Amino acid sequence: MKYPSEILERLVTSLSDLPGIGEKSAQRIALYLFRDGRQQGEQLAKVLHEMKDKVGQCSVCFNITEVDPCQYCSDTKRDQSIICVLEDTKDLLAIERTGEYHGMYHLLGGALSPLDGIGEEELHVKELIARITSNIKEVILATNPTIEGEMTASFLAQRLHGKEVKVTRIARGVPFGGTLEFNDMVTLSKSLEGRTLVD
Repeated sequence: MKYPSEILERLVTSLSDLPGIGEKSAQRIALYLFRDGRQQGEQLAKVLHEMKDKVGQCSVCFNITEVDPCQYCSDTKRDQSIICVLEDTKDLLAIERTGEYHGMYHLLGGALSPLDGIGEEELHVKELIARITSNIKEVILATNPTIEGEMTASFLAQRLHGKEVKVTRIARGVPFGGTLEFNDMVTLSKSLEGRTLVD
């Protein structure tokens, strides 16, 4: 589609590149920012610039953070003896929304996917293994219930075999093929409560 402004066209293209935003939604947002939302647009630009400059990864769990270690790793009220292993931040936010988990986290940065060239070296696996000390009593494998997530959980269970730590997997309350971020709080709570031991 030909737009009356090259900048408007570039904005629509940039917005439609974002996940969950199609061209029509991107066009609506762009036109709103042009007509009525200039102040919101300026605020958005400012926040995006700050995010680029100030937000990084926690050196312990690899979550998104402005301070290192992150708020979860530095919270002394959390149970330091449990680590919940997740694929990325959106999964952590989904678990936190349940209000049922109060331990530590470890974000892998994705899941094993040989077809996409994602192996052990592309994930934060060695950092997870290094975190397993005598203080850690349980590792919860909470990768997504997809083929890649299941493969990753199985791989991690093998890597953790022989260590003095209980390895559990979140229960099957989460539907296969889904992702944690799109599940309701009750389903996620039950999944955490009903986690099972990994052989």
